[in-house]
Amino acid sequence: MGNREWGSDQKGKSKAVQCGVFIFLGTEIGKKQDAVDEIRKKLSGKAFEETVFYAGETPAAKIADEVLNRSLFADHHLFIVKNADQIKKKEEISLIESCIKAGDSGFTIIFLSDEFKLAAGLDNLAAGENRKVFYEMFENEKNEWVRSFFRREGRSIDQSGIDAILEMVENNTDALRRECSRLLLFLPTGRSVQVQDVEQWLSHSREESAFTLFSRIASGDLSKSIESLHTLLAAKETAPGILAGLAWCFRKLRSYLILLESSGGGQPNSFEMKKIGLSSPKAKDDYNAAACRYNIHAVDACLSLTAEYDLLTRASGGLFEQTLMDVYVVKIFSQKTVNR
Repeated sequence: MGNREWGSDQKGKSKAVQCGVFIFLGTEIGKKQDAVDEIRKKLSGKAFEETVFYAGETPAAKIADEVLNRSLFADHHLFIVKNADQIKKKEEISLIESCIKAGDSGFTIIFLSDEFKLAAGLDNLAAGENRKVFYEMFENEKNEWVRSFFRREGRSIDQSGIDAILEMVENNTDALRRECSRLLLFLPTGRSVQVQDVEQWLSHSREESAFTLFSRIASGDLSKSIESLHTLLAAKETAPGILAGLAWCFRKLRSYLILLESSGGGQPNSFEMKKIGLSSPKAKDDYNAAACRYNIHAVDACLSLTAEYDLLTRASGGLFEQTLMDVYVVKIFSQKTVNR
């Protein structure tokens, strides 16, 4: 269970793909997605079907039933269970474990979560190379990733440009790849990319984003926040995409609050700010304003709300999306720290 191998027969043809259980955890979305794509690639020679579940939205009993009673018209079936940290109850875990043990070699199941550990029984379903945690990149890794991206495109970028990108884009390779690719469409040729280029073109190309929405939340302007949210939704931004960006902002706010606490309430120095990805005046203003409205407990509550509404908006299938997101923003405002 969990650690069966991929392989080839003596004629070089692919064997029947063995049942595998994989657990991919952590906040580094890009590398986690690459790991999932690698499994899809290994299955590409087979006639396989794919089913995606969102734990918390789909009951464990339904997941188990789908795994055991999958289609007989495909050579293999790939099941992906997102938000797997939501599977917590012993009876749910026991049900999932039983269906995997009872299954044959005709399916692969991947459990995904932004957390670093699942509930004990579930976390033990995969080991070794089948269980991986993908952490956010360290500061030097982020710098080198951006520099290398532009180098591969035949461009150079100075350190101030890199810093600006890292402040405006979520800390994962998927978001960085997407936004840097978009930035290339606007950049002048013949010179190194500079901070002015990033601020002008990345902001211009994005217009409204989860980051501008967070800026309005940080300032305490509810009406402007709702206006920003509606602009995003009208531009066909998805609720899960907006919530993912806000989750990133709230995690960074948490790091900033911890830094403030360790500095005895005084303003941290520029080196400490840069270490957590805050160096531009605009970013400092936003997070300082947010720190006046939310303490660590309030930020944790905001992160819990963000995860909850991620599930709710996905479960709605697009119905009532604006209403759900309006309620979410109002609830975020209600988490502000009183008498701070």
